Amino acid sequence: MKKLILVRHAKSDWPEETEDFDRPLADKGLKEAKHMSEFMKGNNVAIDYFVSSPAVRALTTCEIFNQSYQISMTTNEKLYNPSERNFESVIYDLDDSHHSVAFFSHNNGISNFANSISEDIFHFPTCGVAGFEIDCQSWSEFDGAEKKLMFFYEPGKI
Repeated sequence: MKKLILVRHAKSDWPEETEDFDRPLADKGLKEAKHMSEFMKGNNVAIDYFVSSPAVRALTTCEIFNQSYQISMTTNEKLYNPSERNFESVIYDLDDSHHSVAFFSHNNGISNFANSISEDIFHFPTCGVAGFEIDCQSWSEFDGAEKKLMFFYEPGKI
């Protein structure tokens, strides 16, 4: 059994003269990410590996989560402006030694991907987190595996 956790980056800012890729988190986003990571860790949501979009707002969200988790993390360009296929490509590249992996990414891609693997239709708010149980032993079996939504957390509702 594998677990896939999808995290939309926290609330970002858009300072003048800043490219989309370089947008930082807003003060509210910094607080949301800290609150959400502490909530997840405090509720024993096990994660053993983080993969983040390299964009500043997603990577900063991932780094804040990692203050609570203290685990290995990496970046993958496929999680920036992602399509559903981008997520699948990153999944198929995962090492099977990782049983519970969190992806840090962006809308609309993250909402579209989550909705493609779950019958529970939802839209990710900033710093929203969805956890899925994937009935497989290897990430290579993801496509044909049964997927079940375990939880969906929104910062304003926890």
